[in-house]
Amino acid sequence: MSEPPVAPAPAAAAAESEFAETRAKKKELRKIVRSRLKAMSQEDIASESEEVWEKLFRLPEYRDAGSVALFLSMPRGEIVTDTALARVLEDGKTLYVPRVGLDFEKCDMEMIKVEDVKPSEAPVLAQSHARARRLFYHDWPRNKWGIPEPPPEIDHEVAQPGDIDLIVVPGLAFDGCGGRLGQGKGYYDRFIAGMRGGPPGSGAAEGEGDGGGGGGTGKPILAAVGLSASHIEGDGPQVPMSRHDYPMDVLVLPSGSRSIT
Repeated sequence: MSEPPVAPAPAAAAAESEFAETRAKKKELRKIVRSRLKAMSQEDIASESEEVWEKLFRLPEYRDAGSVALFLSMPRGEIVTDTALARVLEDGKTLYVPRVGLDFEKCDMEMIKVEDVKPSEAPVLAQSHARARRLFYHDWPRNKWGIPEPPPEIDHEVAQPGDIDLIVVPGLAFDGCGGRLGQGKGYYDRFIAGMRGGPPGSGAAEGEGDGGGGGGTGKPILAAVGLSASHIEGDGPQVPMSRHDYPMDVLVLPSGSRSIT
């Protein structure tokens, strides 16, 4: 005779219920923000993108960084990073870009050091989007989202903990408390946990002198960048967050930037 199933402990059941509720809220918010972004013209996206980069490059977090991780943007519906990639190189900083690879379900991401841009070419690189793309990722293969990635057959240097000073983080939605909603695969949260030595709130992940919680303010600094359609306004946290979700240290929008403490 089989034994009856064991009911989950009250604490476990509550945690499971909370997780399911948060996941449902995230799903609904993704739907809303994707609709907002889809309604934006490419001209508006390009204009807002330049406003964001102008503000990011004035931040001390950027000026003090010797190395920067910056994503290559999707063809549509996302902040455009072409000129930002050019500017990072022009400023003489070490640039890392993401590589997800072919196994999309694995949800792991590496940051690959860009080796093949000569410093002497950087000022030219900043002159146009087309030139920026042609110099180091024009011929790269594109993943299923249409994003160029470093070719897997080429031996690139992979970032290790301590290599990156500033990660420029994409996302679908952001709030003024550091909340970030990604596309749902968890690439950045897993990568940041590896760089900071643990999940948010863990002792290993907390920065020196941090008051505790939220993964601390250690290296690398996390700077979220987004379009106006991605900003969820309101007092207090507006973006649903799970325990494994990393809060941002800095938020940069077309309307302005803020450091989050």
